[in-house]
Amino acid sequence: MMRRNRHRNYEILIALALLLSFTSTALAQQPFPPSAKHPVTNDYHGVTVVDDYQWLEDVNDPAVKQWVATQNQFSRPWLEKLPARAELAKQIKTIFSNEPVRYYRFRQSKMFFAMKFAPPKNQPLLVMMKSADDLASEKTILDLNMLNPRGTTAIDFYVPSIDGRFVAVSLSEGGSEDGSVHIYETATGKELGDVIPRVNFATAGGSVAWNKDGTGFYYTRYPQGSERPKEDINFYQQVYFHKLRTSPSADTYVIGKEFPRIAEIELSTTTDASYIVAGVKNGDGGEVAHYLLSPDGKWTQVTTFADQVTTTEFGVDGKLYLLSLKGAPRGKLLAVPLSNPKLALARTIIPEGSVTINGVLPTQTRLYVTEMIGGPSEVRVFDLNGKPQMAIPTPPVSSVFAYLRLSGDEILFGSESYIEPFSWNRFDPITKKITRTRLAAASSISLSDAEVRREFATSRDGTKVPLNIIMRKGTKLDGQNPTLMYGYGGYSINETPFFSPVNRVWLDAGGIYVDTNIRGGGEFGDEWHRAGNLTRKQNVFDDFAACAQYLIEKKYTSPAKLAIEGGSNGGLLMGAALTQHPELFRAVVSFVGIYDMLRVELSPNGTFNITEFGTVKDLDQFKALYAYSPYHHVIDNTKYPAVLFITGDNDGRVDPMQSRKMTARLQAATRSGLPVLLRTNADTGHGIGTGLDERIAQEADVFAFLFAELGINGTTSRMAR
Repeated sequence: MMRRNRHRNYEILIALALLLSFTSTALAQQPFPPSAKHPVTNDYHGVTVVDDYQWLEDVNDPAVKQWVATQNQFSRPWLEKLPARAELAKQIKTIFSNEPVRYYRFRQSKMFFAMKFAPPKNQPLLVMMKSADDLASEKTILDLNMLNPRGTTAIDFYVPSIDGRFVAVSLSEGGSEDGSVHIYETATGKELGDVIPRVNFATAGGSVAWNKDGTGFYYTRYPQGSERPKEDINFYQQVYFHKLRTSPSADTYVIGKEFPRIAEIELSTTTDASYIVAGVKNGDGGEVAHYLLSPDGKWTQVTTFADQVTTTEFGVDGKLYLLSLKGAPRGKLLAVPLSNPKLALARTIIPEGSVTINGVLPTQTRLYVTEMIGGPSEVRVFDLNGKPQMAIPTPPVSSVFAYLRLSGDEILFGSESYIEPFSWNRFDPITKKITRTRLAAASSISLSDAEVRREFATSRDGTKVPLNIIMRKGTKLDGQNPTLMYGYGGYSINETPFFSPVNRVWLDAGGIYVDTNIRGGGEFGDEWHRAGNLTRKQNVFDDFAACAQYLIEKKYTSPAKLAIEGGSNGGLLMGAALTQHPELFRAVVSFVGIYDMLRVELSPNGTFNITEFGTVKDLDQFKALYAYSPYHHVIDNTKYPAVLFITGDNDGRVDPMQSRKMTARLQAATRSGLPVLLRTNADTGHGIGTGLDERIAQEADVFAFLFAELGINGTTSRMAR
């Protein structure tokens, strides 16, 4: 499951005077579209639960399709006619269109490969060049915009062969993440005839690892045809081998029959592909096992789920480095020889410290260790025996990570902060010199007039929870500032500082943006994650509420001026926040969220989430799920905030039925007079691969909604009830 690309926003011309006399009240002369109730009774451990909108789960039901169309017909005019929307859309399009070319997802074999996002193109290009500084040698291998001018085809992932002659690319349509691998010749950009289906999907992702001589590759494969029952078609991922220029039907099984039903496999190789590691996750809860393929063709299980090794990295010194949480919730770094990869022989290179080890990049004589410090991060340099050498200098409250080894001990690392744009930099440990590469193009937007305050709220159980508060210098704390607060809190995913040019819109409208580091993430290690998963999920919601209360108490804002935003697991957070504390917020924007926690595991990816959320089949976990499930805690005749739900028909990570049911339930219950809107896009999914045009339209809708609800430029909204 993936968090939404969070709000990033630019300088809006506040020349809206002619629009201010028009408010969205004029749009509220009709009630919400009707949603029929067809009660269904479900029993959980003797507890009877009645579900009036279970019928909305069946997307193939013509009545459901009509219901979605009616909701769109209701919400689309509402959003389009909001006073600020047209001007916001124009400004946001200008921001995105004027942003510099951005390179990301680098890979290196004999050539340097990257994804290239070049606005105003809808989708990125796959390019290669001689080095990170030789843009003159850049060559386009695949331009999705020429492949599909509609902008609905996405690259899920790509992997070049070791010799750089070929590149395997997983392509999917409409945000589905249902990817087939295509092979392109890098010299000509021509596609080979090989098309391998069902390599990638939203449930377990997908992966490819080339063999040493570039004649074929290992890949993740989902069941095909009648190999499994229909209900298992997006489970039981295994590894197969494909030989170039042969039929996929001739591909051979390699490993995976013994893996769990909810296995998620990631393949990685040494630089010469002599060794391959298959990292196998047991769903989304954090358990990982690792299997090593040696040059003799034998697989060895290096770690089990119980060993608590989360990641591995190949060294150039004949060792496999392992990040372990066993007895070390903030992480320790181990090493085993590839020639004898027994965990019992592992040597501790870097013991657990006061900060969280988040990753390691081994080079010829050094280890670059990314450390998480509660959200912000740093990279420290060690020798191969774990002796500290230095830290790479970075600004305060920033994100930094070691990404790719170049030559010798030089690396390519990325860094950014809430007010400093992302840049790709070269670091030489001998000279200690940091050089911005030519990949690092400056943003056209400056946030130099903004400041970042990192403060701490106190949650219900006394836990200190960080807030990162971004606002213009000199902002008066009088409780009247429009404030947008973001949260996620799950899967040990770290919420890290980021630069967003579109935040200029929010700041210039007098807004404050707040990014929270609540439990469920991994910002303070495994204990921080475990304190917010399974039966302890309520801690996440308590942390977020505490952050909101802190902002109100310190007069950054007030309930009438406070909006919240989140997506996916963060959408669950939005649902819990608005049902548990409707009085704290004026507006809620929730993307591709989860709301019915009793039936989420019936969707394919919901099953993968059981190791993170729990299951209704376990009594204690059912009690915890039912105690906070947002859908089941909507109370009739309650004054709920204004809510904008956003989803896509092709979402394979969170079933869109979650948004449908929550919309219907909330529209029937609220008595605040504020809008509850559902925005469903037929050509998108969870957000991965969404084209630029749709991203601009979505941002414009969100900003116009927030401007109207928080009274920015004098607009407010009410619904007739």
